[in-house]
Amino acid sequence: MTLINNIRIKDHYVHALPENRALLGYARKNRRAGNMAEIAFWKQVRKKMFHGLDFDRQKVIGNYIVDFFVKRLALVIEIDGNSHNGKADYDAQRDKYLEGLGLKVFHTTDFDVLQHVNIVLADLRKYIVENYEHEDD
Repeated sequence: MTLINNIRIKDHYVHALPENRALLGYARKNRRAGNMAEIAFWKQVRKKMFHGLDFDRQKVIGNYIVDFFVKRLALVIEIDGNSHNGKADYDAQRDKYLEGLGLKVFHTTDFDVLQHVNIVLADLRKYIVENYEHEDD
């Protein structure tokens, strides 16, 4: 069980997610290259440093590659930067697809990660508590 601010967080696994295996090499290349915001975020969450949660980078889900994925919560984290400019319809379609699989999607911007990573982490913590708080029976 995960505790965040002394609040119990319920697990929300989604099993057998679809995966376009043709994208695996591209995802691996993205992990090695990385952009500055993703690297800065990764340094804060890798090795279960963020409340003991295990984050995957550049995870293939269906025909999409998401920036970060927390399997235990079925949570996608997207860091939106210039590559998302003019792609609002694509991003909305991707989010709808991911949510249709039972996943939740948290968005932040590359600017916020690079300039205010602690605020981004606080916002992520708040999002997790609001969406995954364990209801006592």
